[in-house]
Amino acid sequence: MLPANVPADHPPITAPRTGILIANLGTPDGYDYWSMRRYLNEFLSDRRVIDYPAWKWQPLLQSVILTKRPFTSGANYKLIWNEEQGESPLMTITRDQTKALRARASEEWGDQVMVEFCMRYGNPSTDHVLDRMIEAGCRRIVFLPLYPQYAGATSATANDQLFRALMKQKWQPSVRTCDAYFDRADYIAALAASVSRVLGDRKPGRLVASYHGMPKRYLLEGDPYHCQCQKTSRLLQEALGWEDGIIDTTFQSVFGPEEWLRPYTVEHVAELAQRGVSDIAVISPAFASDCIETLEEINGEIRESYEHAGGQNFTYIPCLNDDAAHIEVMLNVIRENTGGWVSTD
Repeated sequence: MLPANVPADHPPITAPRTGILIANLGTPDGYDYWSMRRYLNEFLSDRRVIDYPAWKWQPLLQSVILTKRPFTSGANYKLIWNEEQGESPLMTITRDQTKALRARASEEWGDQVMVEFCMRYGNPSTDHVLDRMIEAGCRRIVFLPLYPQYAGATSATANDQLFRALMKQKWQPSVRTCDAYFDRADYIAALAASVSRVLGDRKPGRLVASYHGMPKRYLLEGDPYHCQCQKTSRLLQEALGWEDGIIDTTFQSVFGPEEWLRPYTVEHVAELAQRGVSDIAVISPAFASDCIETLEEINGEIRESYEHAGGQNFTYIPCLNDDAAHIEVMLNVIRENTGGWVSTD
């Protein structure tokens, strides 16, 4: 319905709202070859992820990597695929997180806000979701990349994609991007609670905090990710009240010939077993949602590395996912970024 002073032929006017948009990494639409190839091509063509010159990288990517890797990656996705819903666990979990966050935001702000999610790679795309939110009247948007620690290859590329989508809009909404939340007290408390929930009173010989890796060169070029991971681990140890040396910070998912951040998780757990550490637990504080890197890589390759080296007791501690404490962390971050945009009356 148009206001009284607007001409009858004016385009429809929607009541203004504040949008809350959370962004996760992404997922292929299926584990078949072509779905995997499309997804991997988008992911591995991102200059934030692989920053080699295009003339050098793209021929290798298109002719070699994307010929072989969709088969191996697809096989790994098949192992964890949510066949009932026809999607990857990351998609299922992100949708559940959005549903829970939407319910909490509605309790607090009613219909003043609209809560949606997008994926940096794959579907639903940032472009598509942003279009839909603007059409629904979102003149202000709070954007929360679901990466507790900031990295150029995660938080920054999610922001980049949002900004590219905004460039296509005739009438751009105001936007606030949220900071990383790696050292927030509520996030650390949620991590500590998840450890206690899984382990109970048991203290493992070592808790391995396995973070997604990146080339060491990125750290030397100024990326803060490594330092933020180290601080998360230290704060988690303090929150648990454990002694120094019981939590190890490691990095997984190494790709390509460069040296990446060390120690590598897959090698470190084997070394622990060889040193006689017969009971370890692994947690993934860099992942907001369980995904291929946790459900298949940690519970598959990394578990096998530990057990083949003689380790006996391996426990994986799931990501925070849609745990109520995690949803409250998200809501708190969003609340701090909606100042002046929504009314709490």
